[in-house]
Amino acid sequence: MVPTIRFDDLIQTSELPVLVDFWAEWCAPCRMIGPVVKQVAKAYSGRLITIKINVDKRPAIARRYHVQSIPTLILFRRGQAIMRITGARSFEQLSREIESHLPG
Repeated sequence: MVPTIRFDDLIQTSELPVLVDFWAEWCAPCRMIGPVVKQVAKAYSGRLITIKINVDKRPAIARRYHVQSIPTLILFRRGQAIMRITGARSFEQLSREIESHLPG
């Protein structure tokens, strides 16, 4: 069984950057980018962590980070938001955005 870790603890203490996908089940663009986020998780395994936050189930977290449109992807490093993207992207587009924020 995988231990549960709180969102705040994860983004604050992770050695790796954490990519957070803010989404909802009813959101068509969220469903479009879902497979892209999975592809990113696989391609960047060992270089970043990806998680999904359902804004309907975790509205306080979405409000705290001023998520007003979904999908919104935020990349955190040591608790700081270092990248924010709103809207669906292709794997290539998202990779270019992420690469500029990852260590070699």
